[in-house]
Amino acid sequence: MTKAELIEDVSRAVEMSRKDSEIIVETIFDAIVKSLKAGDKIEIRGFGSFRTRQRKPRIGRNPKTGTRVDVPAKKIPYFKPSKELKDLVNTSHAPETATAPAAAPPATPNPATP
Repeated sequence: MTKAELIEDVSRAVEMSRKDSEIIVETIFDAIVKSLKAGDKIEIRGFGSFRTRQRKPRIGRNPKTGTRVDVPAKKIPYFKPSKELKDLVNTSHAPETATAPAAAPPATPNPATP
């Protein structure tokens, strides 16, 4: 799903203009980014949590030349899904566009009975 598709879904769900839905989605994303920049964690119950992790400085290699390159320490965003989200993603149920169930195969006669 793209950001444009998310905006379109929000617009349809709350029956408001696409422009207003875009403002809502942008505001949510901006709030998440501001919190992560400030070092805070964001926890959305039933969905998951966003945090930052600190990466240590390391020595990398330039893939083109093979020379060693110092890679500085940095913070990276990290998302941890909630148990509820994991369960929802992993539930096996028929897709919404499923067709009628297939007919059962014909019964085969049991050769043991005359």
